[in-house]
Amino acid sequence: MANLKIKLVKSLNGRIAPHKATAAALGLRKIGDVTVQPDNAATRGKIAQIGYLLQVTEEQ
Repeated sequence: MANLKIKLVKSLNGRIAPHKATAAALGLRKIGDVTVQPDNAATRGKIAQIGYLLQVTEEQ
């Protein structure tokens, strides 16, 4: 099963509370934070919500 490498590239300042909560659920707190998450529907949904703040790459 593939994994996704997710990096926060834009600030959470001034974002609406649900978007901040989604970033926290992914383990992202500040710019430059990187996390590796499984490639599943739940993770894809979180990325869809705050994708404008993220850089996502696939890992094998």
